[in-house]
Amino acid sequence: MDIKWLEDFLSLAQTRNFSRSAQERNVTQSALSRRIRALEAWVGADLVDRSTYPLVLTPAGKLFSNSAVEAIRLLNDARSLLRVESKDENMLSISAGHTLSLNFLPKWLATIEAQHGQLRTRVLPANVHDSVLSLVEGNCDLLLCYYHADLRIELDPARFECIKLGDEIVMPVSVPKRSGFAAFPLPGNRLAPTSHLAYTSGSFFARVVERIVARVDQPCFLANTYESDLAELLKTMALSGLGLAWLPESSIKRELTEGKLVAAGGEQWTMAMEIRLFRALDNRKPALQRLWDILKQ
Repeated sequence: MDIKWLEDFLSLAQTRNFSRSAQERNVTQSALSRRIRALEAWVGADLVDRSTYPLVLTPAGKLFSNSAVEAIRLLNDARSLLRVESKDENMLSISAGHTLSLNFLPKWLATIEAQHGQLRTRVLPANVHDSVLSLVEGNCDLLLCYYHADLRIELDPARFECIKLGDEIVMPVSVPKRSGFAAFPLPGNRLAPTSHLAYTSGSFFARVVERIVARVDQPCFLANTYESDLAELLKTMALSGLGLAWLPESSIKRELTEGKLVAAGGEQWTMAMEIRLFRALDNRKPALQRLWDILKQ
């Protein structure tokens, strides 16, 4: 059982439309549908009548919606109480993607601490959607994420501000052949598509790759042979010689230097992104303000 399922269901009960609720909940329509199905499986009854338009709640759905509203209210009240009781003004919680948590965050924190003293931090690795939601709902102090004009993080500038911390390049790589060239090069060909270690559909890096391929004025022939939403896992698969993968350059610097991985395509197959740090303006935690002042300098 996931509280997000309840929130999805209550949104659907209000909009009576999967498409509108998916937009409201910032998920794909297929993901929302799967979560509603999962909730129905947990309850043990159909909650939504999908044979009508607009859809309506079943009798079980109407009964359950009242319980869902009360359950969320009680949980939120308990969470607010516990937050007040356990609040540590000197601890900064940082929500970040898995790749940034592993490859950027430790070095960045070490640099800050070497110059300005030790920080008390708690790192919360999560996907982009959950990280943004964590910041919006006040479950973390800072959001560390990638940013690109085509892949915007939609946060109200009246409520949130950000600082650019660095740059990142996402590039296609594979193991080399004896000649030194990529064993799995781009763009591939129709008769022999290039083996592609792909990101799970809907994940942030999957959207990055989609935009790279779409903007290149050249046909690209890829055969997805493996999928994961974790860049580090695709890196391991690429090092095993199982195909081409688009990876953040910061995560493969050593492998590129040592020649274990090589570029599988030219610059047109890459994307430059920024690394940004977001905070809520109404978060008055002293430790957060001190860090923000340091970063602004």
